[in-house]
Amino acid sequence: MNGLVYFLAAATLWTGFAAQMPGLWRDRRDPMKRALCAVIFLAGFCFALGAPPTVGFVNRVVGVPNAAACLAYGAVNAFSAASLVLIVHWRGADDPARLRRVSRRWLLAYDVVIAAQTALFVVGDAPVERLADFDTYYADTPFIREMIVLYLVAHLVAALTTTFLCWRWTFQLSGWTRRALAVLAVGWLCTSAYGVLKMVAVVGRWTGQHWDPLSTRLAPMLVTVGAVLTSVGYVLPLLGPRVDSLVAFLRLGPLFRLVGSGSAGRIGRNVLLSWRSLGDVELRLTHRTTAIRDGLRDVSVHFDEAVRERAYRQALSLGSSAGEAEAIGDAAMVAVAVMSGTRERVGGRGREAYRGLGFRRSGGARGDRWGHVGPAGASAGAGSMAGGRGWTPGSRR
Repeated sequence: MNGLVYFLAAATLWTGFAAQMPGLWRDRRDPMKRALCAVIFLAGFCFALGAPPTVGFVNRVVGVPNAAACLAYGAVNAFSAASLVLIVHWRGADDPARLRRVSRRWLLAYDVVIAAQTALFVVGDAPVERLADFDTYYADTPFIREMIVLYLVAHLVAALTTTFLCWRWTFQLSGWTRRALAVLAVGWLCTSAYGVLKMVAVVGRWTGQHWDPLSTRLAPMLVTVGAVLTSVGYVLPLLGPRVDSLVAFLRLGPLFRLVGSGSAGRIGRNVLLSWRSLGDVELRLTHRTTAIRDGLRDVSVHFDEAVRERAYRQALSLGSSAGEAEAIGDAAMVAVAVMSGTRERVGGRGREAYRGLGFRRSGGARGDRWGHVGPAGASAGAGSMAGGRGWTPGSRR
């Protein structure tokens, strides 16, 4: 791998870190938030420090051949410690004092590991600068050998522990947290594989084998994939709810245009959604649902159970499931109620417009639509927001 790949991985991780900064600023005293940000930042730092151009630069600045390797090993183990602390807090406990105790023990253990690595490097002899294959080149060198093994074992303990816990928790949680844990489990599995391949290459040197490509080519590729996945996994819980809000906002569009647009003026100016303002999705969704609720309240006096029953029966006769038929009935009743209200204001045919709504079946099991207001539009929104006259969409009388 060249330096560009390392720097791209670091940039990806630091982008995730930047996304977490607002939350860190708001919750500066939250140990889990601090641990999360430390994990993402240190992961990016490890990649930036491990890039061959950075290795050469650090060695020249310090004036000691392979000083960058010692520094990189320390950064990796600091990352491992932060990962374990994050897992401890993520798992949680009823006793905050116990959480702090366990976290301090992990931090102390890795502080000892980092100090031992540094001492082994100082007493060892590594005069030839190695930009990419330090692990295998010095696998037989006294003291340096022990430093390499200590680094790999400490890293594997953290990586395998995190992989196991993330995978186990995916069966206990749901929603975006479960998705994030699944992504994290795969990412940490790749990171664990990195440590395993490094160790196999080092052991191969002990037995006279030349398996350096495992350490210098395959292992960095795996850890890069793992870094990207873990970064995504840590950011998903932040972005996931916004995605849900965006999907809900878009799905409520047909119902909003049918009943809510007239109420929007009473609530506030209707602002169009733009991709540059995703942070406002929750506010816009609240605006839209409030307008829909008010609009449904306005037309609720025109709700007619006979309209819903007729649409429900027709949908069943065309092969819709009971749930889909309920949704179609709700949509039809709302649409006819809006038309009836319009008739009162400007004249025309109200309830009889039901026949002209154009029910059709298309698109498979989820393709049922009642005119331009389908289960994903009018009825889906009405089901969660309609009020007035004791009507609850989906409950047939």
